Amino acid sequence: MAPRTSGRSARVAGLDFDALSEQQVVARIIADCDDGRGGWVVTPNIDICRQLRRDPAARELISGASLVVADGMPLVWASRLRGDPLPERVAGASLIFSLSEAAAASGKSVYLLGGEPGVPARAAAALGRRYPGLLVAGVHSPPFGFEREPGEVEAIAARLARAKPDIVFVGLGFPKQERLIAAVAPGLPGAWFIGCGAAIPFAAGTLPRAPHWMQRLGLEWVHRLASEPRRLFRRYLTDDVPFALRLLVTSALTLHKGHLGHGGGPLLEGAVLDDAIVGGPVLDGAALDDAVLGDAVLGGPVSAS
Repeated sequence: MAPRTSGRSARVAGLDFDALSEQQVVARIIADCDDGRGGWVVTPNIDICRQLRRDPAARELISGASLVVADGMPLVWASRLRGDPLPERVAGASLIFSLSEAAAASGKSVYLLGGEPGVPARAAAALGRRYPGLLVAGVHSPPFGFEREPGEVEAIAARLARAKPDIVFVGLGFPKQERLIAAVAPGLPGAWFIGCGAAIPFAAGTLPRAPHWMQRLGLEWVHRLASEPRRLFRRYLTDDVPFALRLLVTSALTLHKGHLGHGGGPLLEGAVLDDAIVGGPVLDGAALDDAVLGDAVLGGPVSAS
């Protein structure tokens, strides 16, 4: 599996994201497939970043990914506020189309793994109509709870080994899809695996995706919430929206060069990075009233101890 590149990265919400556009990600994958090098793309969004803060095992798991790209406009906005901008959002729900188009043009095969029974086949048919010449190596819908059944993961690995795809879209949700990728990818060292969440039902047309204008404005979550309110209400409104707001405020307080002017002098000797103020103490006597730093709301003045 291809290692992380030495290109520019941007640190947001405690993760190092590869600063690549969707077009650059697609070009990298196709070029590596041409050379027989495989890899793995992980596409964290706000919800995944929130989970990673509290799950060291999941954080360790995705450290093995070849590319980490931001699937969420709040992450892109936060990177800009921090002065280290990501070029754009790169969503798994978009990569399934752009990569399939590039695969059709270059003779690469794809495999769709995930979704309800029948959905991967519908997605494959829809992609084939949209991109004539696309080679579909196979589709599979693992049964619910497959990861707890003896031999199921090995059976999936065997299916993939027989199909020999170049690109595998794995849409099982985080972190199930990442765990499966980590388990089966070593058996296909020349294939690229894309953790793509709900991309397969999007491609199949069984789950409607938000209009482009909502995607551009970072409002796709509103559309998803309206489509699946019972499943997503708590995740989005109780967990993710507050996390995103904290991240944006914290990023706005992060200093472009490690300093923030206040009356001609620095307020912080170090930058505010996620949950911690690092690099130095807060200037004596200065206050950040009601500032949001990481997961804490500081309702009074902050001073060095």
